[in-house]
Amino acid sequence: MERFSHHENSTAPATELLSRTGFTIMAIIMGLFSVAGLILNILVIVMILRNRQLRQPLSYALVNLAICDLGCSVFGGLPTTVNSAMGYFSLGRLGCVCEGFAVAFFGIASLCTVGVISVERYIVVCYPMGAVIFQTRHAVAGVVLSWVWSFVWNTPPLFGWGSYELEGIKTSCAPNWYSRDVGNMSYIIIYFLLCFAAPFSIILVSYSRLLWALHRVTKLQISEDRSTQRVEVQVARMIVLMVLAFLITWLPYAALALAVIMDSGLQVDPVIASIPVYFAKSGTVYNPIIYTFMNRQFRGNAVPTVLSA
Repeated sequence: MERFSHHENSTAPATELLSRTGFTIMAIIMGLFSVAGLILNILVIVMILRNRQLRQPLSYALVNLAICDLGCSVFGGLPTTVNSAMGYFSLGRLGCVCEGFAVAFFGIASLCTVGVISVERYIVVCYPMGAVIFQTRHAVAGVVLSWVWSFVWNTPPLFGWGSYELEGIKTSCAPNWYSRDVGNMSYIIIYFLLCFAAPFSIILVSYSRLLWALHRVTKLQISEDRSTQRVEVQVARMIVLMVLAFLITWLPYAALALAVIMDSGLQVDPVIASIPVYFAKSGTVYNPIIYTFMNRQFRGNAVPTVLSA
């Protein structure tokens, strides 16, 4: 990956990876994602804080998810937009490390929070009579664990195990997937397993068991009663949408990183390598829409909040 010796004291790109039009298009796309992410996530936080009836255990996770996505938009989306418009990374080596750490820190915390939400949904739906109760303290513990887990696994590059480097068209920074150094590769493999595979496994297990529980309940219902079947279909659609959004956001990025790690001779075009980056940062828009505004209770409070703001 390109180092910073060309950029630290220059005002022009060392290598023209894209045409001026190409950089402008990338800047516009990232700018749209960033602004939309800022607006939607701020609205989620304001909506929950201003409506007392929305302050449930799930709300802690939703607010935390919005904060994580705000962090990704502010520290990742906006700088990438500016750098793309300029055609090169303008923040120097220190800026790259700071941006790479911040985006990874907020991004993994967001991903872990999605896992917490999946566990909460499973417990609430599958244990409605109180055999297992998801309480506020559990939500807070899940939120704290998300931040601690992300901090633990994103700080090693700051101390020499792994590193943060330019990626794609070199207008943003991320963990260094390309270095063949043994220490760097060991970090990336562990990072992949614990910060992507583990949360995704939790999400799949939670939602799979939730769907199976709903299916069993439906089979016990009288055939003339269609309400339960409708609920099952609605929940199933929502779960499929959540999983698909997760995969669209994170799978291309994780798959590319893993492919580069497994195949040392793999050469990826910088523009192609940038596409997963944009997918990952688009989650700041998908998350508030899917987890909050598609929730009937939250959606009913969104319009009053907007009108009174």
